Amino acid sequence: MMLRYLGSGKNLLGCVGGLIGVVLYLTGVVGWFWPFVVVALYLAGALLAPAEKVRLVPDLSASLLSSLETLVSRVSSQASRMPESTVDTVGRIAAILRDLLSDPARLAADPDLRHFLVRLVRTDLPLSLETYLNLPWWFASRRAGAGEELVTQLGLLEAEAHRVAERFYASEVDRQADHTRYLRDRDV
Repeated sequence: MMLRYLGSGKNLLGCVGGLIGVVLYLTGVVGWFWPFVVVALYLAGALLAPAEKVRLVPDLSASLLSSLETLVSRVSSQASRMPESTVDTVGRIAAILRDLLSDPARLAADPDLRHFLVRLVRTDLPLSLETYLNLPWWFASRRAGAGEELVTQLGLLEAEAHRVAERFYASEVDRQADHTRYLRDRDV
């Protein structure tokens, strides 16, 4: 608790106030009562500093990215057991998800978007792959339906990842469209 306060913005701004008090003493602005001025300026700085933001929802980006990388490496090690193109599809899905996870501040601002990403990375994608890979190899290779189901599931998950990315980048797309309208409408 004490170490946390030492690194807080309140303590840092208070220290700046205290240093200003010391400078005032060294320049002769304040006299013998300088310790009181230093304490008063420290307290003023600490009280004026903005409160630390409360984070009730932990940043999941790093752990989701780690889970995703682990999943991709395990899938790559099992590539010989999987239908053609499924490893590439997993790679495309992972590329989209990596890009979305690279901006944790935006994810923290949109709980629904974070929920979709958590579900894709931790539930839907692993469940599809594990279900297929847990079938005995001889059974999965003889039964064409199992491979087709996996291909279908991965196609649906890739489409969902694209929908999440559309929502993620919606403000940039709108800003780009606004700028295009501005350029068309301005007088030259």
